[in-house]
Amino acid sequence: MARVLFVCQRNAGRSQMSRALFDIEADGRHESASAGTLPADRIEPEVLLAMRELGVELSDVRPQALTQELIEWADVVVTMGCADARPTVPDTRSFDWPLPDPKGLPLSEIREIRHDIDLRVRDLVADLDDAAA
Repeated sequence: MARVLFVCQRNAGRSQMSRALFDIEADGRHESASAGTLPADRIEPEVLLAMRELGVELSDVRPQALTQELIEWADVVVTMGCADARPTVPDTRSFDWPLPDPKGLPLSEIREIRHDIDLRVRDLVADLDDAAA
């Protein structure tokens, strides 16, 4: 079982969508968490709407700060626009997904980001499953 940490600046959009979609795709085979380098007070309302369209409710989820403990917990760290703010840990696989910040974007553009994340998450889970086999 791999532990994946999704990190963006505010933990209010990209990393929250990534974690939720990862958990669905991994179906308990891997664990995930998300955090932000400068966490917001809440998840972006349009992100909540975009995820509700898939039947995923994130209204009770709160952004959290990136901590050294979370980084050390992770086997894989996926950053989204904050790679230079993430401390490195030896033996941790890292990826940077160049995704736009959904803050202030219309729902149609957030759907596109969600779709991009979904494709990336599917590839990541397949790679983790292959590595575990």
